Order: sequence, then C-alpha cells, then structure tokens
Amino acid sequence: MREKKQRLRVRSLVRHESFSGSELCRWGWLIQQKVLEFSPYLAARTVVLYSPIGREVATEFIRDQALRVGKKLFYPKLGDQKHLHWVHVSSAEELRPGGCGILEPMGDRILTREDQQRSVVFVPGLAFDFQGNRLGRGWGWYDRALSLLEQGVSFVALAYEFQMVEKLPAEAWDRKMHHIITEKRIIDCGDGASPAGWVP
Repeated sequence: MREKKQRLRVRSLVRHESFSGSELCRWGWLIQQKVLEFSPYLAARTVVLYSPIGREVATEFIRDQALRVGKKLFYPKLGDQKHLHWVHVSSAEELRPGGCGILEPMGDRILTREDQQRSVVFVPGLAFDFQGNRLGRGWGWYDRALSLLEQGVSFVALAYEFQMVEKLPAEAWDRKMHHIITEKRIIDCGDGASPAGWVP
C-alpha cells in the first residue's frame, strides 16, 4: 500500500509539472471563484484554509473575502511532535514562513469546539477520487488533524481537474472529503465521505 501511494505521489507531481504556471494560476482562480459561490462556504461562520505548497491550488482570494465579510479564519500551524493545530488569523500579515518554509499563523488562538460549529475546512492534496479519498504528501499531518475535528465539520478539497482519478488506495485512518472543487465542477462525494457534514 505504501509503495503504491508513493508511486502515485511521484506520478501526480510529474503531472503538475507538465502544466504551465499561467494555466495553474487561471485554474486556481476559477476554483476559488467557485468556492465563493459554494453554499457551505457562504453559510459557514468559520473557515479553515491552507497555505499552498509548490503548485497546490491557491487560496488568497478565499482568504481575503472571508476576512472582508467577517468569517472566523484559521490556518494550520505545525507544532511540537509534528502535529498540526488550526490557529486564528485576522489579517494576511499574520502569516509568516514557518519551520518548513510554509506560511503559518503567528498567533496562538487555537480552533475551539464552538468555532467548529458551521465550519468548512479546505484541504490540499496531490490526487483525489470520486469517493472523497485523498492522497497527501505522506506526512500524515492533515489526516491526524482532521480526525480530531467534531462531527458536522465539512471537508472540502481544492484540486485541479487533472488531479482526479477513478480510485485511490485508502487506509482506515485516511479522512475522506465531502466535496471536491475543481476548475470545472463541484463533486459531491456522497455517502462515501467522512461522517455527515451539514448542508444548508
């Protein structure tokens, strides 16, 4: 299983490199525009975003709009023993490069149970399938962090259409997405997704 996932990671990274930066930028913009019209995002009081690594789908338009309309905004921060924590930010200036060179929040207010009510978590990845399975970079940070969130939190992947595959290998601890948003469509992962999210 581990070797198969690693082969898929390499294949996905090579596929990313086959597209120009301008193509990915345009598709990323289209994906973010879809998010801004997506009903779970519109109804959410709390939004959890990520800072993209390499050629992952950008999130800055979502960030700016969420701050502008007064949503509570959180980003992942890598803490002790390589555990991710979701930390509040109130402006883009509060994001600084962390230990791995990824933009992280500088504050220390961590996502609470109350914050998680009517929340949506946007998740990056290297590949996804139509059942909501996600292929990450193999570090396990996201799956561990997502597993600690309350029932009812909506998991939404942001992906380019070329990252969609028919079926990914999945293990018991892998967290499934409720929806996947690409530049072409919004995919409802249905009953195969992680336990029920709310749908307004």
